[in-house]
Amino acid sequence: MTPSRRSYVLLLVLASIVISTALGLRQSLGLFMQPMVAGLGISAASFGFAIALQNLVWGLAQPVVGALADRHGARPVVMGTALVYAIGLALMLFANDIPAGLMIAGFLTGVGVAGTGFGVLIGSVTRAAPAATRTQTVGLVAAAGSLGTMIIAPLGQALIAAFGWKSAMLAFAAIAASMMLVALPIRVQATVATASPGSRGLRDAIQDALAHRGFVFMTLAFFACGFQLVFITAYLPSYLALCGVAPGVGATALALIGLFNAIGTYVFGLLGARYSQKHLLAIIYLLRTLFIAAFLLVPVSTATTLVFAAAMGLLWLGVVPLVTGIIGRTFGLAYFNTLYGIAFLSHQVGSFVGAWMGGVVFDRTARYDIAWAALIVIGIAAFVLQWTMSEEPPRRRVAAAAAPA
Repeated sequence: MTPSRRSYVLLLVLASIVISTALGLRQSLGLFMQPMVAGLGISAASFGFAIALQNLVWGLAQPVVGALADRHGARPVVMGTALVYAIGLALMLFANDIPAGLMIAGFLTGVGVAGTGFGVLIGSVTRAAPAATRTQTVGLVAAAGSLGTMIIAPLGQALIAAFGWKSAMLAFAAIAASMMLVALPIRVQATVATASPGSRGLRDAIQDALAHRGFVFMTLAFFACGFQLVFITAYLPSYLALCGVAPGVGATALALIGLFNAIGTYVFGLLGARYSQKHLLAIIYLLRTLFIAAFLLVPVSTATTLVFAAAMGLLWLGVVPLVTGIIGRTFGLAYFNTLYGIAFLSHQVGSFVGAWMGGVVFDRTARYDIAWAALIVIGIAAFVLQWTMSEEPPRRRVAAAAAPA
């Protein structure tokens, strides 16, 4: 294996480990809601708002950390934000001792996930992968990166049961800090110099994207993705408890989502190389919504919950190779991290609304019926927006590509 090939494979492995760890920690935080509410005397809405703030800050920070990675490379961004992530998780232990401690923890973990999740490392993988296999490679890394929930969710549940939520949270903080060591060998350099045709700089790239009807439609549809998924990760364990399902089923469901997510993400990466990426995205939004509706129509039990988790897992992060494929093909790779960050901001605004809404609805009604209904309505809207989006490149890029060298 040549040195360049070894470096490429190492990047794929390290990116998968970091993403898997970051998302596994984030998607397992819903397990802490009930013990933290009981132990700290906080409301479900307060916990929900902290998770909502985390997701909003994640979205707001994504274009910033993306631009930093475009300029300075992935390694320093990943290492710095991994440390912030660990500090944020550790601060949850002192939520009652520090003024606004839970909110500060939510803010810091949001910054941490922005730098260690998909936004930065998927950009590095996208640039490094050959154009002919780019979508499949992103799908492979995203699939491997989704396995963290399958491991971390059961681990978190076991730690909470054996040692209490504080020890479990401290273990989560240590796991987050370990991502700094994993990121050390990453050697991908910044590639802003490889400007896409017709783009004179970052400002032009952003203007082209925000003026592009297809980019706007895809970004709006991404809102629904965040809205649906964060509600499920944050409130499914609590919803199952209300329905009389055993506590361990919630953790098992989250782990099952992680397992089937790996399968679904890789499959959609393969499909995205052969079929319309925008139509595949629309189908994901539609199928998610149909499965949510079906879950609400049948009696809630261990069996129906696990079937629902497996079905949602197949559709969970399949959006990642498709969205990244559309951005890279339509706008080029020079400012990929920044443009993906802008689209992802909409996803995280949806996550903020979904997480906060879940807590508010439960505090006021002691049920989640209104929240589930909102997931269905927004999912249908996302399907329509995504199906009708345009994938034509911006006129400036088309004109520059057609001009003589």
